[in-house]
Amino acid sequence: MIIIIRDELLNPPTWITSFRDLTLLCSMRLETDILIASEDVDRYYHWLRHRGAMDFVDDFIPPGREDGLHIDIEPNFAPSIVTDRIVPENTHQLFQSIRSASGF
Repeated sequence: MIIIIRDELLNPPTWITSFRDLTLLCSMRLETDILIASEDVDRYYHWLRHRGAMDFVDDFIPPGREDGLHIDIEPNFAPSIVTDRIVPENTHQLFQSIRSASGF
């Protein structure tokens, strides 16, 4: 399964540690590929790399290029999980939503 996270969700108020926790859980427990959908790859690559959050990110793609489960700020593609941030308070709920959508 492929999970596509919109680049806007990497900006504050998202906590980078929560983003890393979510990508770790999805990669290890669900064996998913994590892609970041972005028009500005260089900026977000350096943002994540500088903060040590690239461990479980497989690649960057232009928005709409790949099919998969989208985590986004609005339902632009189906299927989508809509959230405005990735923080400690919603990391478990996001993981459960991803797990349900992936059929586990």
